[in-house]
This record gives sequence, structure tokens and C-alpha cells, in this order.
Amino acid sequence: MYTFLSRSPFLGGIGFTFILAAFGILLAGLPGFQYIGALATSILLAILFRQLFGYPTALASGLQFSTKKLLRVAIILFGLKLNIDVVLNEGLGLLAKGAGTIIVAITLTMILSRWFKANTMISMLLAVGTGVCGAAAIAAVSPILKSKEEDTALSVGIIALVGTIFGIAYTIIGPLLPLSAEQYGIWSGLSLHEIAHVALAAEPAGEDALAMALLAKLGRVLLLIPLSFILVFWMRRKRHDETEAQVNFPWFLIGFIVMSLVGTYLLGDVIPTSEAFLTGVSHVTTFLLAMAMSGLGLNVSLASIKSKAMRPLAAMLITSVVLSFMAYFVL
Repeated sequence: MYTFLSRSPFLGGIGFTFILAAFGILLAGLPGFQYIGALATSILLAILFRQLFGYPTALASGLQFSTKKLLRVAIILFGLKLNIDVVLNEGLGLLAKGAGTIIVAITLTMILSRWFKANTMISMLLAVGTGVCGAAAIAAVSPILKSKEEDTALSVGIIALVGTIFGIAYTIIGPLLPLSAEQYGIWSGLSLHEIAHVALAAEPAGEDALAMALLAKLGRVLLLIPLSFILVFWMRRKRHDETEAQVNFPWFLIGFIVMSLVGTYLLGDVIPTSEAFLTGVSHVTTFLLAMAMSGLGLNVSLASIKSKAMRPLAAMLITSVVLSFMAYFVL
């Protein structure tokens, strides 16, 4: 198969990430793996392939296309999942609390990373992922921060693992806390890492808890837009101070905003659509993200995990615990 794919490096590389993503999504449906998610599973498969067989250099052009171009397309389509109207009409208070989550996550993680002398880029990616929406946020800001593909892949894997552990822990702890279903949902939505982790934690508590959890989480997703532009401004100043090349404007974020507006105000009202169509778009988005994550995973050398990722992981774990307590006491 590898020889067949290498006949056309560009298409072969894309096809290779397609195969890894397909296996990752299939595995994610199995018991145990569903808590990790399709994106993390795809990355793990790619990392395993890299360690066993090395990086498929002959397919590099197609792998780079999946990692960079398809990633941006997936982030644009991800905008359809963000209902801006619901957040602005029903969750302004949660939006403010979500902003607090992001500020604390980034500030505390970066302070701890300095104390621990951790890798700055991985720490920053984990800080954004912890504060906003996990792997999707990391994928969105990595081009802005000019992170190495290996650092991005490591960060996605770490946040998927930690978020899954926290999501399961919430389902165990939740019934023991003096919280209503709505309060428990808000707590989950304000403090957990990814939308999947929020759904994992809140679903057992009932429909009301899940609705409030997703509303709180969507507010944090919405704040990815201003945060990204702040990071663009910060990077441009940083590069200017270092007399380096200017940071390119992340045009895919405009696409993300446009798709958010289309999904919120046009689909269903102005443009006829169906639940099946939106479900299909969601599946395509997940598959494209899984392909991009597979390409990223092929860049990971396990030898670098211990030297680069353990200290950022420690900083992120402490921050995640602090966010859980903070979100609980602001309810």
C-alpha cells in the first residue's frame, strides 16, 4: 500500500492521512476509545506509525497539505457549530465567566511554565486549549503562534487525555456535590476542556444540565475569535521587536466567523436545510480535523515527549484543577 501511495506523493500523502483518520474514527467508536475521541485516536495512530516505520518522506507534500490546508478548512467548517445568537441572547453572563476562564487559564499556565522552566510554545498551546475549547482551539491558534507541528501534535494529545480524565472524574464527583442539574452543567461548561468532554460530563445529569453545559462552553468557543486576533497583534509586536518577518493574517478565521454567522442566521431560516445536512457537515469537519491531526502525529518523536511535554503537562494539570475550583465557587 505504501509503495502504491508513493507513486503520487501529493495524492498519496493525502490518502495516507485519510486512511489513518478513518481508522482513528473507527477506533474512537469502540469501548474505552470513545472517551478519548477521534482526533486524539488519529494522532495516537500516526505517532505509533512514526515510531515503528519512521516518517514517510516520500509522501511529504501530501502530508503537509493535510496538516496545513485541510486543517484550515476544518476550522472554517467548525464555525457552523457555533450558534452566536444563542450565546448572545441567553448566555451573556456565562460569556463573561467564560472570559474569566480563558484569562485565568492562560495567565496561570504561563506563570507556572516559567517556574517549571517548561517549553514555552507547548505551554501556550495547552493554555489556550484549556481556556477555550481543547484541540480545536490549539489547531486554530497554532498557525498564528507559528508552532512546530510536533509541538501542536503533542499539545492536542495531552489536552485530549487530560480532558478525558477530568470529564470522567466529573461524572463521579457530580452526584456528591450540592449542585442542581443546571449548576452542575454550568460548572462543567465553564471548566472542562473540549465540547466532547463537557458532553461526557453533563449528559448523565440530564437534558437541563447538558443544555446549560453546552451553552457555557459555546461562550468560550465564541471567545476564540477575539483571542485569536489578540494573539495576532501580540505576535506581530513580538516579531517586530525581534526584527523578524511579520505574522501573516490568519484569513481562515474570517471564514470561521462567516460560517458562524451563516449557521446562526441563515441555515434553516433563509437557506432551507435539515438536521441530516448539519450532521453530515459535522462528520466532514471531524474527518478533516482527524486527517490534519494524523499529519501532525507523524511529526512526533516519542523521545521528545519526556524532554518537552512533562513540565507543560504539570502546569496544565495545576491550572485545570484551579479552574475546576474557581468555576465551582463562582456559580
